[in-house]
Amino acid sequence: MRPEIAVLDIQGQFRVYTEFYRADAAEKTIILVNGSMATTASFAQTARNLYPQFNVVLYDQPYAGKSKAHNLNRQPLTKELEGQILLELIDHFAAEHILSFSWGGAAALIALAQRPRRIERAVISSFSPVVNVHMRDYLERGVQHLGAFDRHEVGHLVNDTIGKHLPSLFKRFNYKHVSTLDVHEYVQMHFHISQVLCIDQLCYLEAAQNIDVPVLFLNGEWDEYTAAADARLFAQHVPDCQFSTLQSTGHFLDMEHKTACSESRKALLNFLKPEPATQRSRYHEVHRQHAFAL
Repeated sequence: MRPEIAVLDIQGQFRVYTEFYRADAAEKTIILVNGSMATTASFAQTARNLYPQFNVVLYDQPYAGKSKAHNLNRQPLTKELEGQILLELIDHFAAEHILSFSWGGAAALIALAQRPRRIERAVISSFSPVVNVHMRDYLERGVQHLGAFDRHEVGHLVNDTIGKHLPSLFKRFNYKHVSTLDVHEYVQMHFHISQVLCIDQLCYLEAAQNIDVPVLFLNGEWDEYTAAADARLFAQHVPDCQFSTLQSTGHFLDMEHKTACSESRKALLNFLKPEPATQRSRYHEVHRQHAFAL
């Protein structure tokens, strides 16, 4: 897998680093939307799960990864702007599918609510429309450590909460990445978390009502922070949605163990490449049985 790399100009405002994994036999293209403090590298396993069945697009937000050197990063980006950037990338790459992870789900939902004409299906993983007690505790501590630019505490907070089910090697990589971010990235995350703590917790449900394509909500059984039960609130608002819970798996899904990786791939491909004769109901809940973490 060798990507075609480009830095794209977005409406003269931002420059965005992209990786396009072209598969000769693929009929569809899927674009992956990162979570907070993440980069294209975070989707390495997910990209392998989707390629070569699909052309795969990865990108870094203007303030992150290999995009940040091409931008001034003088002020934080809103989720609305991130949604607009996603819409531009969908058009540029002629993408038919979206897959988001964690807080990338906010930008994905904002984009989907605009009903981009090319998009046929979307997967929202490790996301819920509410800030539950576990997420609120995580975010409030995050605001405190980010505001103090306490790199050590930020790194440990991520690993001790949403990342607690990751293998030890991944935790070391996670800590190194999160604790060495640039100051403007800490400012960006502080801004975003502060917004999340202050806004109406159900605002994402309002946006979801405008979505006119099938959506799969994928969550981990052990994820207390974006819980599968909370994600199911979308059933009352997204006209055509499905839910899949990966058992014995936390927030990071396919990164946590081999069985989770395999079952995540199955869930994605079953939804994104359904059998032609498959009939979809308005709301279909998927239950799967999984082995425990290796």
